[in-house]
Amino acid sequence: MQKILINKEKIKNFNKTIRVSGDKSLSIRWILIASLASGISRSRNLLISEDVLAAIQAIKKLGIKIILNNKECKIYGKGLNGYKYKKNIIINAKNSGTLARLLPGLLINSTHKIKIIGDESLSKRDFKRIAEPLNKFGADLSLKENNKLPMIINGLKNPKPIKYYENRGSAQCKSSVIFAGIRTNGTTLIKAKKSRNHTELLCNHLKIPITVTKKKELDIIKVKKAKKIKSFNYNIPSDISSSAFFMVLTSLSKNSSLKIKNVNINPSRTGIISILKKMGVQIIFENKKTYKGEKIANIKIKSPKKLKAINCPTKFNTSAIDEFLVIFLVAAKANGVSFFKNLSELNKKESPRLKWGSKILNLMGVKTITTENSIKIFGNPNLKLNKKIVIKNYRKDHRVFMTSLIAALSFGGIWHIHDKDSINTSFPDFLKIINEFKK
Repeated sequence: MQKILINKEKIKNFNKTIRVSGDKSLSIRWILIASLASGISRSRNLLISEDVLAAIQAIKKLGIKIILNNKECKIYGKGLNGYKYKKNIIINAKNSGTLARLLPGLLINSTHKIKIIGDESLSKRDFKRIAEPLNKFGADLSLKENNKLPMIINGLKNPKPIKYYENRGSAQCKSSVIFAGIRTNGTTLIKAKKSRNHTELLCNHLKIPITVTKKKELDIIKVKKAKKIKSFNYNIPSDISSSAFFMVLTSLSKNSSLKIKNVNINPSRTGIISILKKMGVQIIFENKKTYKGEKIANIKIKSPKKLKAINCPTKFNTSAIDEFLVIFLVAAKANGVSFFKNLSELNKKESPRLKWGSKILNLMGVKTITTENSIKIFGNPNLKLNKKIVIKNYRKDHRVFMTSLIAALSFGGIWHIHDKDSINTSFPDFLKIINEFKK
C-alpha cells in the first residue's frame, strides 16, 4: 500500500452531516473495566483502531475471553480476580499511551511478573509518572534508566492505600491510580488537577466505590476496594477528538456548515469548542442527553465570515490538549496574533507536537515564535498556498498526519504527507469521511 498521501485539491464549500468513530478513551476504558466485571459485557460502536485492538489483545493475554464482530464486542468477565496467565508474559501496548498507563493500575496485585512494551513512539514517552505512584502501593514497577518502556511489573497480594497528588492534569495517571485503588484495602486519596473524568463517571455509573469532590483547581477523589463489578453494556458515543478535525475544516471553509452526530461532549473534553467560539466560529449543541454519566449531543458548526485571533486562556489547556495541533490552523487564518502558553505537555505526546505545530505553519509560510511551552502565531486571513509541502519523520503521530491533510484541504498547495497508515492507531475511517466532503 502506498504510504504517502498526495493532496492537490482544496475543499469546496459544503453542507454535510457525518458520524465519526467511537470514542477512543471510552473504548479502552470499557475493555479494561469489563474485563474485571462478573458476566458478559457488550459494546456497540467500539472504535476498531490499533490502540483499541492492542487493549483487546492485552486482556486476552490475561486470560479473558473476548469476541469481536465488526463494531460489536463481547467480553466474558470472570470477576475482579479473574485474570489467569502464565509467568513472564509480555503485553505489547503498541502506540497506546492510554493502555500502557492505565493497565498497570489493574496489575499491581499480579502474582507473576509482567512486561509491558510498546512501539518506537510509545517507547520514547515518560512512564516514571506512572511507576512512581504505583510503587507507593508496594508494587515494583521498574523501567529503563531513562524512565521509558519496557516496564516490568511485579505486583503484591495486598497493596496498601496511598495519598497521591496528580499535578500534571493527566487523566492517564489519575485513572491508573484509581484502578490500583479499587484493588486495595483501605482508602486511596487522590488530589488531581482538572483533567478528563471518564474513569470517574464510569466508576460512578457502575457503583464502584469512588467519591469525587470538586474544588476550584483540584478534584479530591477517594477510592475504596471494589467487591464486585456487574457486567454492563455500552453504546460508545462518537469521539470529540476525531470530530475536531472536521470542526476545523468547517471553520476554515467559506459558506460551509456541518452536523456531527452523537458526540461525547464531556466538559473535560470540550476545550476546542470554547476556543473556536472565542475565535468567531458558530457552534451549537443539539439533542443533548446524558448516557451512563457522559454528556452526548449533535454538534452543529457554521463557518464564520472572519476569524479572530485569540490569547488562549490556559483554563482550556487540559480540555483541548489533543486538539491544539489542528487549532493552530485556525489561528493561522485568524486576523491578528494568537498566543497559546503553558503547553509543554504537548511535547510529551506521540511526537513533540508543539514543535510540529510550529513546523507545519512555517512550511505554510506562517510566522511563529515558539518556546518550550508556548507558541505565538501571526495569522494571515488571506493565506493561500500554491507550493509543495512535504510532511515526514514525525514518529507516525496520527494527529500530525490528520492536521496536515486538513491544512492541505483548507489552504491549497501540493502536499506529500508520509505514513498515512498512522491514522490506524486512532481513526482508521478518517480518509473515508474526508472523501465524503469531496463529493
